[in-house]
Amino acid sequence: MAEFDDSELPDPSLMNIIEQESLQWVFVGGKGGVGKTTTSCCLGVQLAKSRKKVLIVSTDPAHNLSDAFCQKIGREPTPIQGFDNLSAMEIDANDDMEQMQQSMEEAAGAADDDNSALSSIMAELTNSIPGIDEAMSFSELMKQVQGLDYDVVVFDTAPTGHTLRLLSFPTIMEKALGKVMELKDRFGGLINQASAMFGGGNGADMQEMLIGRLEETRAVINKVNDAFQDPALTTFVCVCIPEFLSIYETERLVQELSKFGIDSHNIVVNQVLFPEKDAEELGEWLDENISSLPKEAQEICSKMMARKKMQDKYIGQCFDLYGDDFHVILMPLLDHEVRGVEKLKAFSESLVDPIDLEG
Repeated sequence: MAEFDDSELPDPSLMNIIEQESLQWVFVGGKGGVGKTTTSCCLGVQLAKSRKKVLIVSTDPAHNLSDAFCQKIGREPTPIQGFDNLSAMEIDANDDMEQMQQSMEEAAGAADDDNSALSSIMAELTNSIPGIDEAMSFSELMKQVQGLDYDVVVFDTAPTGHTLRLLSFPTIMEKALGKVMELKDRFGGLINQASAMFGGGNGADMQEMLIGRLEETRAVINKVNDAFQDPALTTFVCVCIPEFLSIYETERLVQELSKFGIDSHNIVVNQVLFPEKDAEELGEWLDENISSLPKEAQEICSKMMARKKMQDKYIGQCFDLYGDDFHVILMPLLDHEVRGVEKLKAFSESLVDPIDLEG
């Protein structure tokens, strides 16, 4: 884009992530509908060129990895067709929580009864502490992923609000343990009686098991949190589109990441109209030629120019805010959807091959 002198700006590509071999965790996040999944998949494709084993994990309840790669992807790591070192998986916090509760009930000898003591405690816990289900699910995921020995994991995260909750899991776990101890002190005797009445096994055993599971979860999350706060191991890629709400959300996300001590120095701007061209240049061409165009074409070009001017304004703001410290990558709006391995491979090149903003 002509008005930007990019000679002294950080390289407008994600090559810094590809080249940082120490990275183990790469989060991709932003407002809903800005292209996080496409960016995650493209980044995974590029990382697969230089890493031995790459995993893409979707933590968004509205999973899109299957759609992006045009193949069925499930709860277990699924090899991506056309690669021998790239896999993907989609997780669901609610399903994980139910499975965890079921396994704990079986281990404690509880009956298959919704009124079991453990069900009551878990329901009380989930209602009292929003996010506890996601925290425990995330802990299980991290234990699973760490056991799979991947070089690098790319997280395709849920929209911004959910992502920020993920960063607050250590605090959530502290609250959860406090709540369980409070429930134990207040209702310990009643739980034992109710458990026996409903054939739910030993209530005290289940309480201890739940506390043990929460302690284990807290330990995993605290350990993971330490890794997430190490810029040698973890970075966060912010994704947005050149519109007010998306840029605003990105600023909020950058501030929150900074507060949590998580490294972030890359911003991907998707759906950019002619990123190598400037609205002023295009406007001059349109002014000279619009009279020779049919009426419908004039309307189409005028709408496109209005959109281009709006985008340039917000891209300018993005460079003002982040240009000195962040790698800002402009990704072009295409004539087609980016679905399937071949299209993802082609589009991913734009992440690492900088667009000349002086074009």
